[in-house]
Amino acid sequence: MGLTNSGQKNSADDHARRVREMFATISPRYDLLNHLLSANVDVRWRRRVVRKIAPDLAPDAQVLDVGCGTGDLSIAIFEKTAAPVVGIDFCGPMLELAKKKAPHLRFVEGDALRLPFADGSFNCITIAFALRNLSSVEAGLVELKRVLKPEGVLAILEFSQPTVPGIRGFVRIYYSRLLPMIGGWFSGSRSAYEYLPKSIGKFPDQDALAGMIRATGFEDVEFENLSGGIAALHTGRRA
Repeated sequence: MGLTNSGQKNSADDHARRVREMFATISPRYDLLNHLLSANVDVRWRRRVVRKIAPDLAPDAQVLDVGCGTGDLSIAIFEKTAAPVVGIDFCGPMLELAKKKAPHLRFVEGDALRLPFADGSFNCITIAFALRNLSSVEAGLVELKRVLKPEGVLAILEFSQPTVPGIRGFVRIYYSRLLPMIGGWFSGSRSAYEYLPKSIGKFPDQDALAGMIRATGFEDVEFENLSGGIAALHTGRRA
């Protein structure tokens, strides 16, 4: 027997609470560990997102960065395009860091599954390393589509499945052994860095995610692998 609507909501709320608390715990060392654990490759990945969406952004384009964390992608988009960017995240301590880094940008606390914006509010939506943290990827995509204008662009940067055999083996060992040890030592929360590989393992691979985006009602869906598929950048346009 499936969950009732009330049961599904309670399960989703519990998932959100646990993830929010986890990120609040590691927020003081979040930026440091991101750059350290990725050897600064995460910076290049975000720059790739900006280069991909920049040609579609008119000077007055409204951009929403969902799951913005400490604001790195929001800042990069604004610095490259000067487009008004709104960052939203459900973790207050992460947003406080974002506001300190970029007081000129607008940051809002809110849930990606219940975005506090009217239908068709934005010309472009980005979400980096946050879609897999939602209790429902499908519901997240529907909500992103809701607040996107017709012909608006969606860009999803997310960890994915390595496509190169040598990289695949190294990443498996790194995720299972080194990441929890290093991340736990620096952040004080080993469980947070054990969660990361588990969340990646449960997340759809490149082709499956592209199919889900199309099924939600997006056109021109495509993806490119980054660093041999360790991450992937999916883009689409609202029909």
